[in-house]
Amino acid sequence: MRRVFGVIRIVAAGVIIAAIVAQLVHSIELVPDVPHFLVNFFSYFTILSNALAALALLIGAYYSFTVRRDPAWYNLSLAAVVTYMATTGVVYNLLLRSISLDQGSTVPWSNEVLHLIAPIYVVVVWILTPGKSPLKWSAIGAIVAFPLVWSVYTMIRGPLVGWYPYPFLNPAQPGGYGAVAVYIVAVAGFIGLMAVVVVALSRTRILRG
Repeated sequence: MRRVFGVIRIVAAGVIIAAIVAQLVHSIELVPDVPHFLVNFFSYFTILSNALAALALLIGAYYSFTVRRDPAWYNLSLAAVVTYMATTGVVYNLLLRSISLDQGSTVPWSNEVLHLIAPIYVVVVWILTPGKSPLKWSAIGAIVAFPLVWSVYTMIRGPLVGWYPYPFLNPAQPGGYGAVAVYIVAVAGFIGLMAVVVVALSRTRILRG
């Protein structure tokens, strides 16, 4: 069974990488300032979370073929990725699906993979994949660290370059920084909640395999 999940992890990572590359190649042909666009492109939480997911899946595939249980450090890393991908899926489909983002233009199949299919897949795999080790509750702090760093980076860089990856982070919107703060707190709360759920699932004996 572990080997089957290893193959599935490789295929899923390949699909995610293909989706990122497809959007990047398509968009880069439409922008005048390529270096600036590249920094912006990899400043999207969606792109970062999916890239981390692909990397985690490839590492996980190796462990699926070589060891009976995933190492503790990998289990924590995968839990973080699952949290980020769940957040990506929910936030995009609730707040951003009807909004055109500043990335040239969207590749439809790539957009669906990165914002819907991959997040659902990663969450389902976390629940079903055998060989998970239970996480300590203290892991929640490590999981939420990256989104916090990304938020600080985004809010510092935004005014300097006049660009924000998502409209709800732009203080030029109605409500200004107050509205931005509300969104950040709401998303942070959701990330924290997802982290609690992910850790709880890892501690559920029937789901550890």
